[in-house]
Amino acid sequence: MGRKEDSAVITVCDDGAGIAPQDRERVFERFARLDEGRRREPGGTGLGLAISRDIAHAHNGTLTIEDSPRGARFVLRLPLAGSRS
Repeated sequence: MGRKEDSAVITVCDDGAGIAPQDRERVFERFARLDEGRRREPGGTGLGLAISRDIAHAHNGTLTIEDSPRGARFVLRLPLAGSRS
C-alpha cells in the first residue's frame, strides 16, 4: 500500500502463472474465466474482478493488471480525500 500523487495505491500480487497481456482486460468482463482458472478451480462465476473494477470506478478509481516478473499484479488506485478527480 502506498501513495502516488493524489491517489492511494494498493498492489496485490500472487505467485501463480500470471495473466497474459492479451487477456488483461478480458478478465474484468462479467463471467469471464480463462482456461487455466477453470482447470485449477472448477467453481466460481467469473464475477469477482468485474465487481471489483466496478467498485473502483464507483469511487473514481481504477483497477488494472500490470507487468510482473511472476504471477499476476493487480493495482488499485483510489483518489485521496480532498484530491481533484
